[in-house]
Amino acid sequence: MKLHGYFRSSAAFRVRIALNLKGIEAEQVFVHLRKGEQKAAPFVDLNPHKLVPALEMDGRVLTQSLAIIEYLDETHPEPPLLPREPLARARVRSLALAVACDIHPLNNLRVLQRLKAMGHPQAEVDDWYRHWIAVGLEGLEVQLAGDPQTGRFCHGDAAGLADICLVPQMANARRFDCDLSGYPTLRRIEEACLAIPAFADALPERQPDAEA
Repeated sequence: MKLHGYFRSSAAFRVRIALNLKGIEAEQVFVHLRKGEQKAAPFVDLNPHKLVPALEMDGRVLTQSLAIIEYLDETHPEPPLLPREPLARARVRSLALAVACDIHPLNNLRVLQRLKAMGHPQAEVDDWYRHWIAVGLEGLEVQLAGDPQTGRFCHGDAAGLADICLVPQMANARRFDCDLSGYPTLRRIEEACLAIPAFADALPERQPDAEA
């Protein structure tokens, strides 16, 4: 099994956490996004969408972090990353998708690069990033803080899919100097997650391809 990723990719970060939680070993293959390696062979032959991560195994390739994580959860059921009860599963998926579909795409590297290519100065690009982070995290903070189903983690007292999506987004927000003081619930959950080696070992700065 090979995981093609980049240390700063929050989507690849999610998959690293899931692999760690499941105790699955995967060879890491590094795709340098800022050098454009995702747009050229051999990676583009694996994923024509030119995005990481891609999970290669037994001659098959899976793309999209959430699809990869759910595959890992179905094939390696312990520990479970989704609750069994349908409504609870839907809640966890909704939290994960709020990050993966609403927050992350607007702040993806290729979006930020396009804004710069259109002539926006770095200050405007950074403002774009922080605006959408604030919009997304404010919604998550209210949703999680006001729901009794929120426990030590996003759902109850076991880390799962929603936490796997939240922690990389919080790390990215810090990298762009976003003010996170208004999200005490998110910060509390993040702290609980990072106390778990599976999360901490997946941090970008701990990856072999991390840049100084």
